[in-house]
Amino acid sequence: MSEILSPEGLRCDGRRPHEMRKLKCEVGIAQDADGSAIVEQGYTKVLVTVYGPRECENRAKRTNDRAIISCSYNKATFSSGVRMRKMVTDKKSTEVSVMIQNTFEAAILLEKFPKSQIDIFVQVLQSDGGERCVAINATTLALINAGIPMKDYVCACAATVYQDTALLDINHLEESSRGPLFMLAVMPKSEQIVQLQLDNRLHNDHLDKVVKQTIQGCKDMQVLLDRKIKERTVEAAAAYDIKPRV
Repeated sequence: MSEILSPEGLRCDGRRPHEMRKLKCEVGIAQDADGSAIVEQGYTKVLVTVYGPRECENRAKRTNDRAIISCSYNKATFSSGVRMRKMVTDKKSTEVSVMIQNTFEAAILLEKFPKSQIDIFVQVLQSDGGERCVAINATTLALINAGIPMKDYVCACAATVYQDTALLDINHLEESSRGPLFMLAVMPKSEQIVQLQLDNRLHNDHLDKVVKQTIQGCKDMQVLLDRKIKERTVEAAAAYDIKPRV
């Protein structure tokens, strides 16, 4: 698949191997939710809405010392070029839902909200690779928009290796190259890894390079997300004639 990397070292979309896709994001777009965000990375687009913290409705799951998180992840049938049939039980979506739930259980200060629940709804509107990472990045923005305290931003990035070259923030074509798919979710300040997934084998010779490049991608993403949050804070403060501290 020579179209993945040109002789000049450029990828199919014109990026260099270490470059991220163009990022667009908005927060607070769903009026009925406590927090919401929509994130576009390249041609992948994900909407996240957050409800809570609110009283836990399921007594069996309620805990006296912390909140619980529930997550629902779905891909719209029109999200990719191939029309998908909506399955009643989608194993892949369930796995991603659990992954996102576990990721944010490590980051949210759940002990501040005993006997409560936080509901996260993730909808993939457009799919061109990296959906899990975009979902995590969008969830981070939505949780911040909801005012839910976290230890740090949670930022995710994925990479693969093609012809001994590490490719960062991969798109659908690069995901389909049958190379290793390495995904990290990190709290950038401490570099604490809260989620790690590896699909297919990754040679040990490439591991250190891929890990360092992916962590750097997470740090770069944190800068972009933080910039958006600060812009949103300034806009909100201006609406109420308040001088924000950012």
